[in-house]
Amino acid sequence: MHLTAQLLISHGRMYRRMGLGPRSRVDMLRCLLTALVRHERIETTLARADEMRGYAEKLVEHAKRGDLDTRSMELADFWLTEKDLIPKLFHVLSARFRDRSGNYVRLREIWNVDGTDRARLAVIEYRGNPLPPLPSPRPSTGKANGLLNQLLEGLRRDAAAPGPAPGQSQAPNSA
Repeated sequence: MHLTAQLLISHGRMYRRMGLGPRSRVDMLRCLLTALVRHERIETTLARADEMRGYAEKLVEHAKRGDLDTRSMELADFWLTEKDLIPKLFHVLSARFRDRSGNYVRLREIWNVDGTDRARLAVIEYRGNPLPPLPSPRPSTGKANGLLNQLLEGLRRDAAAPGPAPGQSQAPNSA
């Protein structure tokens, strides 16, 4: 078989490999989903948040069917490790998203503030949560914008200052 044909064949890896194995991955996703339902906003790595996003969407989609649906109850019982959150899922979150048909979760990449780890961080949250809104995802000034803004600010200061225009020299006083 040619190399190009081997590249086109799927070999069963449909998800990210996180943790020590499949069971570790599922346990990590269960803990993250439980924290998301409890707090409605969590901060984690971008890879984990992106992987968890589909499961959080499916959990709310099934919860909208109601707590009498056996499949929905089984999914909630499996994915939520803290069983006191099941009523919140079925009564609070499903009521919030009753008129919405998808896109229940917002994912935003944030900057790594401490600089000790090079992992890309993200905030994942349910839409319409009572928490204050997140700040803008990127600082307003970057390297190029910072220099340009400094030059423009200096030009504004020079134009506002009394005296000769920039680039003109003062005539010497002859006494």
